[in-house]
Amino acid sequence: MFDSHHMLDMTPKSSENDLSKLKDDDYETKSGTETMEAPSGDDQDPSGQRPKKKRYHRHTQRQIQELEAFFKECPHPDDKQRKELSRELGLEPLQVKFWFQNKRTQMKAQHERSENSILKAENEKLRMENNRYKEALSSASCPSCGGPAALGEMSFDEQHLRIENARLREEIDRISGIAAKYVGKPLSSLSNLSRHLPSRSLDLGVSNYGAHSGFVGDMFGATALVGSAVTGPTEADKPMIVEVAVAAMEELMRKAQAGEPLWIQGENNTEVLNEEEYLRTFTRGIGPRPLGMRSEASRESAVVIMSHVNLVEILMDVNQWSTIFCGIVSGAMTLEVLSTGVAGNYNGALQVMTAEFQVPSPLVPTRENYFVRYCKQHTDGTWAVVDVSLDSLRPSLMSKCRRRSSGCLIQELPNGYSKVVWVEHTEVDDRSVHNIYRPLVNSGLAFGARRWVGTLDRQCERLASSMAINIPTGDLCGRKSILKLAERMVMSFCTGVGASTAHPWTTLSATGSDDVRVMTRKSVDDPGRPPGIVLSAATSFWIPVPSKKVFDFLKDENHRSEWDILSNGGQVQEMAHIANGHDPGNCVSLLRVNSTNSSQSNMLILQESCTDSTGSYVIYAPVDISAMNIVLSGGDPDYVSLLPSGFAILPDGPGYGPAGILDVGSGGSLLTVAFQILVDSVPSAKLSLGSVATVNSLIKCTVERIKAAVMCDNP
Repeated sequence: MFDSHHMLDMTPKSSENDLSKLKDDDYETKSGTETMEAPSGDDQDPSGQRPKKKRYHRHTQRQIQELEAFFKECPHPDDKQRKELSRELGLEPLQVKFWFQNKRTQMKAQHERSENSILKAENEKLRMENNRYKEALSSASCPSCGGPAALGEMSFDEQHLRIENARLREEIDRISGIAAKYVGKPLSSLSNLSRHLPSRSLDLGVSNYGAHSGFVGDMFGATALVGSAVTGPTEADKPMIVEVAVAAMEELMRKAQAGEPLWIQGENNTEVLNEEEYLRTFTRGIGPRPLGMRSEASRESAVVIMSHVNLVEILMDVNQWSTIFCGIVSGAMTLEVLSTGVAGNYNGALQVMTAEFQVPSPLVPTRENYFVRYCKQHTDGTWAVVDVSLDSLRPSLMSKCRRRSSGCLIQELPNGYSKVVWVEHTEVDDRSVHNIYRPLVNSGLAFGARRWVGTLDRQCERLASSMAINIPTGDLCGRKSILKLAERMVMSFCTGVGASTAHPWTTLSATGSDDVRVMTRKSVDDPGRPPGIVLSAATSFWIPVPSKKVFDFLKDENHRSEWDILSNGGQVQEMAHIANGHDPGNCVSLLRVNSTNSSQSNMLILQESCTDSTGSYVIYAPVDISAMNIVLSGGDPDYVSLLPSGFAILPDGPGYGPAGILDVGSGGSLLTVAFQILVDSVPSAKLSLGSVATVNSLIKCTVERIKAAVMCDNP
């Protein structure tokens, strides 16, 4: 094998003059151009050896500056560019070509040296981490006798298996408890695996975080209905499901297009469903209204900036549907697809689903539904998507809510727009709704068609904004990454602030509506959240200030120091602003707190504010500067850890303006404040009462500050 050291030993030692000459020659090749004389026919070496004579050309300072400047713009010039440069600089094209070759080689070497330094630093970091693991293992206890274990007695794999076993045991306990709640008796096959059911006390996590919801595939959210008690339909059920879906589609078309006497004019220019006419017209429904339930029906229409094809796809894909309507849908799952449609589209698609619908407050119980969704394209080109409950197939569910024929009609319009007519028709037992939310829920605004259409319109504008092409190329990747990160932040907030049965809240006191409610969750192996125990706290209260005014106050960075305790009174500066809707309140911002606290100097705040005719949100999360630099460069935002906090602002009922026109923002506001705090970086640790007391004080102090500030501006 050839050895470079041997080669060096074979060469004679050079004198100082020779070394000086070598240095000069080396400099010439870097700052000038090295060329060889082309041998003539008579001068060619018959042995085929390369010619020995070299000639070096030192470039002038001006030539080097011009070449360097051109290299920054174009490191690979073509023949035409090289000829132009040679003419301008008084060089041969071949000299220009060799200079660029040498420059590229030099830059590559510099890059390799830089990468080598980074790899060395990474290697040193791994070495130190390895030493830490060795120290931890040296202090580990023996799993058999409990005494000290020598290094090697407990392998690293064994430790991971023990942690995984503990996690699975907790998951089994949790599922067993939920199943017992809904089936009515414990599952013997599961109870044998565990000695007791999980406690709901503050020192236990009630669930594990996963990607968005803890589920994968065609699943979003985590509900007790989704998680345990509901299965797909049997073969005997399927003909009945098809018959129910076809009847529901016919009913939806008529309810969406009919006028009087089915829909009559109510007070203040609102449409009201005539119940007597409905029962007389539609005899093939899902049966009479159960005792204790009240009827809730509404209809709304709008023109949205999205094609009919994309709208149908969103509604028929449970993950997209749950993402777009994350403020309403806290959990959803496709149990079985009975038909995927015909002719390569969703025409005729039929699927059995389960979902949980929410209002963003712990004071309003969620509505769980088991239903079939049917999509059809009609002869006039209109698309329709209808839902109808299948409770009659699962009488043991004891549901407190069922959906009569509900859904939307989608009509194609020019230039990528669509007209949507939405109908919501439900029967619900909502007697457990808190008093301060009862006017909003009874009006139909909390779960009705207006809220679905308002959310859809706002989300269509957001999607159109994220796909805008009239943006400088350098900003496009960073813009899309920030919007994607903000979307994940909003989804995480919305799915964690409601009264989902999968994540029960614990009330710290029981004195009024503004009591603080808390719950703990464990974050394990989720790159989008910091690992450990996360404490969530929320409270809802009424404030006699219009919801628009509350929203404008909370989203304004100039007012942030008035309520944000963690900013320590520092001035807040908006570093970036991305508008994502016609309303100026719909935007994503990157904020910096100019705090004197050195520990906060490397933190930014990502904030999204959004508003529509039925409610508003201001959601934010602290983010690390280095992580945001990666996102701004177009990097993957899924690996940025987020713990979102924020506000959900709803009207307190159907307020009306001076002319008697419905104006949901003219009365008071129902404000939900929610925080998420990492209280321990070790997932298996217990939650201390001190952490609970801290977050309780934090949220109550924030509420008092908000009340004082907005009431001062609204005498």
